[in-house]
Amino acid sequence: MDIGIVSRTYNRSVEETARAIAENGFRWTELCLSSSDADYWRYNARGDISGLTDSRMTEIISVYRKHGVEVTSLGCFTNLLEPDDEQRGQNIDYFIRHMRWAAQNGVPSVATECGFVPGRRGIQADTYEQDFARILDSVKILAETGEQLGVDVCLEPCVIDVIPSAKRMRDFIGQVGSNRVRVLLDPANLIANSSEEDMFRYLAPYIAYFHGKDRKVNDCYGRAVGDGDIDWPLFLSLYHEYTQGLPFILEYVTPENCVDIKQRVLAFDKQVKRSM
Repeated sequence: MDIGIVSRTYNRSVEETARAIAENGFRWTELCLSSSDADYWRYNARGDISGLTDSRMTEIISVYRKHGVEVTSLGCFTNLLEPDDEQRGQNIDYFIRHMRWAAQNGVPSVATECGFVPGRRGIQADTYEQDFARILDSVKILAETGEQLGVDVCLEPCVIDVIPSAKRMRDFIGQVGSNRVRVLLDPANLIANSSEEDMFRYLAPYIAYFHGKDRKVNDCYGRAVGDGDIDWPLFLSLYHEYTQGLPFILEYVTPENCVDIKQRVLAFDKQVKRSM
């Protein structure tokens, strides 16, 4: 089984990050612009990309490819349900800029979470309907651009966000009504609301790639694979049955433990193969 790793694991230059990913035996990356010499990524916000040229972006992606690392997605992770109209518009424009870079460089998708208002993350009864309507509208705008550019919008649902389960994510895709909306499936983000089987039952046809991360069902934050409550042999058996070959990209690992966590995944995968 091939495994990838998110680029933001490393607080290094683009060249050093790409080299480390390759030397540690990872095939894919979700590329966030968080390197020491290309520091534009801001979680749930916008980085200042005004000085980032098309040619520089192409150069960054080319460094990964030079080292044999496939860029599965550009990680944008802005706030698509920002309540201020002007700020949301700027967030959408920021995401579209990433989509244009993806299209220009043959990267298949751009990824994000739903977004949230700090201090009010999750489902708030008094604002849920308007929050859901807002992200639905945002993703419809992005999906239309994706159809024009040939780039997928990958949304990462999460138990602590306004799309908190596998079924709700499938319903959301249907409501958007575009085949350019795909799923970044992080099982840790759904395990408290959706079983391993339900994740694939509802979402298998729509998955673009995976985050490899774990979680205790009563935790708010994730953990490395093997440190939580996900049944990894079961999950990986479903992966092979329904989504064989899709990128599986580690998250919540460090430069120091990433190889060990990769070996954990491979050990879980061996259990699957022995049982087949």
